[in-house]
Amino acid sequence: MNRYDFVYLFDVKDANPNGDPDAGNLPRVDPETGHGLVTDTCLKRKIRNFVLTAHKDDPLNQIFIQEKRPLNPLIAEACKVKGLPDYNKGTGNWDTEKAKKRSQKEIRVLQEWLCERYFDIRSFGGVLSTGPNAGQIRGPVQISFSRSIDPIVSAEHAITRVTDVDKEEGEMGRKFTVPYALYRAHGFVNPFLAEQTGFDEKDLDLLWESLLNAFQFDQSAARPAGSMAPRKLIVFRHDKALGNAPSHKLFERVMVRRKDLSKPPRDFADYEVVVEWKDPIPGVELIMKQ
Repeated sequence: MNRYDFVYLFDVKDANPNGDPDAGNLPRVDPETGHGLVTDTCLKRKIRNFVLTAHKDDPLNQIFIQEKRPLNPLIAEACKVKGLPDYNKGTGNWDTEKAKKRSQKEIRVLQEWLCERYFDIRSFGGVLSTGPNAGQIRGPVQISFSRSIDPIVSAEHAITRVTDVDKEEGEMGRKFTVPYALYRAHGFVNPFLAEQTGFDEKDLDLLWESLLNAFQFDQSAARPAGSMAPRKLIVFRHDKALGNAPSHKLFERVMVRRKDLSKPPRDFADYEVVVEWKDPIPGVELIMKQ
């Protein structure tokens, strides 16, 4: 496995890319600059959802973290398969005092099985120290917060629904959207951690596929069909595990500029993406995925 760095560009039009539950589900924003934000957890959720949709019958590409599914029984399953105690008290509770004393040898056995079975643990790692206790795993794939290229403005829309036909009563609500924004995220693949979790070239291909289809099956009332789309996936492949250049130097070669500063952007065509590669870095291959 080689080291990889990548830049991921995606946009949103008339939708809410990542609502903030602490702010009434308003689109996340940097309060000092007004730039929009999308958390790394949000993008990882979309990757997980795509893999779960496209590979639900593949026993080696299952997804560990799913919506509304408890994790402790999954760790207990690993204990059962490997013939190790799960410290279940039989009432849905776990003897955490005993679980905390689990040996590192047992933890490694459990982690190997969990990494083999679950794509998201192989990729992103996980905190598995709850319940039966399988320790913690650092994943090789890390994705930064996404930040919009320009400041965003949230549009607020009033919505209503009738709750009682006889009384003609209704309820008022609010819906928030971003008219348009282009977001940029940075990502990394650490080959040394990949060796520890078993993340391989097939997993890497699935990661790229997931990013290029991240919003295809993510439609909702807040994100209608076609309102979010991947625009560019720019990958830098190093020819050795330690890498041939610092990540930030590679990211600086990817420039995103607005073409017309006199009007607000409303489409991806309002931007130009330039990758400065006239002077390639020895040992680094530029790969354009989209």
